[in-house]
Amino acid sequence: MNLKEDISKCTAIIAGCREAMSVKIVGQKTMIDGLFTALIAGGNILLEGVPGLAKTLAVKSLAEITGLEFKRIQFTPDLLPADLTGTMIWEQSKGNFSVRRGPLFANVILADEINRAPAKVQSALLEAMEEKQVTIGETSYPLPDPFFVLATENPIEHEGTYSLPEAELDRFLMKLLITYPSPDEELEIVKNSQPFSSTASAAAVATAGSTLPKHSITQTLNRENLDFLRKTADGIHIDEQISKYIITIVTATRPASTRALNATHKQGLSIAAGQASSDGIYRYVTFGASPRASIALHRCSKIFAMLEGRSFVTPEDVKNAALPVLRHRIVLSYEAEAEGMDTDTVIARILSHIPVP
Repeated sequence: MNLKEDISKCTAIIAGCREAMSVKIVGQKTMIDGLFTALIAGGNILLEGVPGLAKTLAVKSLAEITGLEFKRIQFTPDLLPADLTGTMIWEQSKGNFSVRRGPLFANVILADEINRAPAKVQSALLEAMEEKQVTIGETSYPLPDPFFVLATENPIEHEGTYSLPEAELDRFLMKLLITYPSPDEELEIVKNSQPFSSTASAAAVATAGSTLPKHSITQTLNRENLDFLRKTADGIHIDEQISKYIITIVTATRPASTRALNATHKQGLSIAAGQASSDGIYRYVTFGASPRASIALHRCSKIFAMLEGRSFVTPEDVKNAALPVLRHRIVLSYEAEAEGMDTDTVIARILSHIPVP
């Protein structure tokens, strides 16, 4: 097959996955495409939204579609690192220690309400998310392949929650903001909701003017298809100018690096960054994105192009990927918080000042 035929096959695979997700998830196209992007890229996802927007259900549905081993961890303030990774236990009959592996040893990990656990528990995820391994005692154990963490957090509750460390946030490929459904989508959700009695007959439910709940999802994405999607995504063409555009965007989020570029005029990246600086945007930024963001933006742009059925990356793909890739990697200043400025607004203003290749 050539690349064009491969992309057509990938489009058909993704369409089947989207249809399977629609069995339980109504709407939320951005979230669903973000989950598939993370799966193909082999990255981790942070889902943020108010309660009741099907964040947990979406992760469970994704695991059903792929047939991968799924584990859910409910994060609470009393959780310990060993509750995630596992620990050494003493076996009296054998007279030695043995390893009892924790729930992290699965393919798809749902870290539910991740911001309810303290920093010592959050740190237990750092090695797993980046190096795909867990160290217990003196031995490091590889995690299953594929492995990725899907974490959810509630943005409206602050009591009993802990801010995620910057080192952990940087290990998430993307941060997706889940929004409310449209009125039409919410009407469909209500119609397909669980009946009062789980034992109700189909006739009784039909009489009530509702439909039977849809319980099961067919596995539509096996390991062979996942490997094919990843291989095809690697072959998506990205022009040198697009790559420089990506680096310019990420560099423009760093106030100190941008000033250095403006002073030395290297790599042809200083002009756009200087424009963003002259706009006064950097008084809102304390720290910018790391090189890990450049890698993530490069990788996600390719997958975004593939999801649209194209064999090459356009500047629009980069712009569409910029918000979810960068919004959790930029640390805003107190002045930004005082003026009600959020990271999405900062990123949008930076993008508006960078010339499109």
